[in-house]
Amino acid sequence: QVQPVESGGGLVQAGGSLRLSCTASRSIFSFKAMAWYRQGPGKQREWVARMAASGATDYADSVKGRFTISRDTKNTLYLQMNNLKTEDTAVYSCSLAWGSVTVSGQGTQVTVSS
Repeated sequence: QVQPVESGGGLVQAGGSLRLSCTASRSIFSFKAMAWYRQGPGKQREWVARMAASGATDYADSVKGRFTISRDTKNTLYLQMNNLKTEDTAVYSCSLAWGSVTVSGQGTQVTVSS
């Protein structure tokens, strides 16, 4: 049960874009569910986007139309974030599930300045 590793965070101005990556230790197609979460300063962890094994996706209302979850053909899950807002500032982490097991990474910091 090796943790996935997130990358791609950083500092960006409001209106800008970032693409986060979540690299798994095995094929991304071996997971039944994949998701991105975030936890802002002083806030509870919240779900952002998810993808089923079928490729079906779903988004939190706060990011719908701005964020896109996707995967490559190997072992990486992505979160494309466009038109970023200051309220998107948070530590973003991915979670990958198979069978009865879910593993999450340490996260990557995204800071959006005004």
